Amino acid sequence: MELIFSQLLDGISIGAVLLLAATGLAIVFGLMGVINLAHGELMMVGAYVTFVVQNLFKPLGDGIFQLYYIVALFFAFIITALVGVLLERTLIRQLYGRPLETLLATWGVSLVLIQFIRSVSTSMAIGIVLALVLGFAAKKYTPFSLRKASFYPYLSGVSWVISAIVGFIAISLMSESKALAKPWFGPRNIDVTAPKWLQGSWGSIAGIELPGIRIFIIVLAALLLAFVAWFLTKSVWGLRIRAVTQNRQMSNCLGIPTDSVDSITFGIGSGLAGVAGSAITLLGSVGPNLGAAYIVSCFMVIVLGGVGNLVGTVIASLMLGIIQSIIGSGSLLIAFPDMPAAAAAVVEFFATTSMSYVLIFIFIIAFLQFKPTGMFPQKGRSVEV
Repeated sequence: MELIFSQLLDGISIGAVLLLAATGLAIVFGLMGVINLAHGELMMVGAYVTFVVQNLFKPLGDGIFQLYYIVALFFAFIITALVGVLLERTLIRQLYGRPLETLLATWGVSLVLIQFIRSVSTSMAIGIVLALVLGFAAKKYTPFSLRKASFYPYLSGVSWVISAIVGFIAISLMSESKALAKPWFGPRNIDVTAPKWLQGSWGSIAGIELPGIRIFIIVLAALLLAFVAWFLTKSVWGLRIRAVTQNRQMSNCLGIPTDSVDSITFGIGSGLAGVAGSAITLLGSVGPNLGAAYIVSCFMVIVLGGVGNLVGTVIASLMLGIIQSIIGSGSLLIAFPDMPAAAAAVVEFFATTSMSYVLIFIFIIAFLQFKPTGMFPQKGRSVEV
């Protein structure tokens, strides 16, 4: 039973990571109906932010280095939130009500982010910042009379194309310097060293050790979930988000800035993905393909728990994490060696990570036959429309 308890704890910690990532996806999908296939890559961005913060703290001495992870969590949230807001304002906002185009666009963004992490260098970063500054400056300082003209969308597109060309030229010129053209990360996986206070055991229950990293991830997920619940139910912007979720047209008529609500919602969802990516760095090495390993699980959590429902997201995340840990590890065969041969054959067949996913898919398909809207379906006017 000690082995089962250990695997159960691992499953809860895996479920906690899924909860961090899926909570943000549930908020975005529940409010705007946007299927964001780049959500996994936002987790990857959070993981690489943690890696960068770790390297910045290493020269400061061992004492200060032990504090780096708290700072990394903060910056992982902030930077990925800013990336999410930028993505919403520049791309997603133009595609509301067009789910297929949004799906393809966010898939393209995910590919861009993967390649960006693999090849980003100082020259590329400067060129991208230059192009963005020029593009937004051109939009801001365009005369009001031109903004009202019928041809302004084409003019705006031309200005962005010119900004991109200038940025590309800047990258090409600076790439002649090897120091500026050297990739920051490359295609290889990276490793993050957990601070000493997270390493080892944080105690024991009935002789079973409690790994510090696993307990920390569970506590982190619980705290962030409590913050999200408070934000959505008690804060002004949380009430606005709920109002827009229920009825966007009426909220707009009542003076709620729905565009700002969309940006804030997308930013919070992206920030939570960044925190999830930061937590994943404590469990092993991460690389540019990190997002692909989690995005499917996140969508399974959303479908099983019910779109936009936090309680359903929590239950579904923990359920999938526990199934993946206990079934996929094969610990049931070790803990119960005397189980019937037929049951042992079934357990052994699913006792790999890939086959545990197959079992989860089978379970979800069977469950949706009876509850097609998930465990906790969305309620309100938005469902009736």
